[in-house]
Amino acid sequence: MMLRTFLCGKIHRATVTDGSPDYEGSLAVSVDLMDAAGLHAGEKILVGVINTGARFETYLIPAPAGKGSIVLNGATAHLGKKGDLLTIMAFAQLTPEQIKTHSAKSVILGSNNKIEKITEIATVNH
Repeated sequence: MMLRTFLCGKIHRATVTDGSPDYEGSLAVSVDLMDAAGLHAGEKILVGVINTGARFETYLIPAPAGKGSIVLNGATAHLGKKGDLLTIMAFAQLTPEQIKTHSAKSVILGSNNKIEKITEIATVNH
């Protein structure tokens, strides 16, 4: 059976709050933001740096809830800087049957990485 790749969750307009190039790697995100988008610790993500257009893959690690932390670690700390805006995306492999009912969560952040809006992006089968 063929699987197809679809967005399963994203955090849009996340502001980088810090960076640590000496850390082993990954992107730390406040756990409440991860939960809102349906993302999980250790999950592979694609990150787009809105300011530069750069894109990179890494994995998520949880940061304390309620602080709005978005921290670039390891090599990723060289791809963005404090104040940059990111789109953080995770994808899922779906069967044809799962595609029919799939929807992705989109979390849009405002100042201080506070949630402004959460929407569901439905998969439309043409």
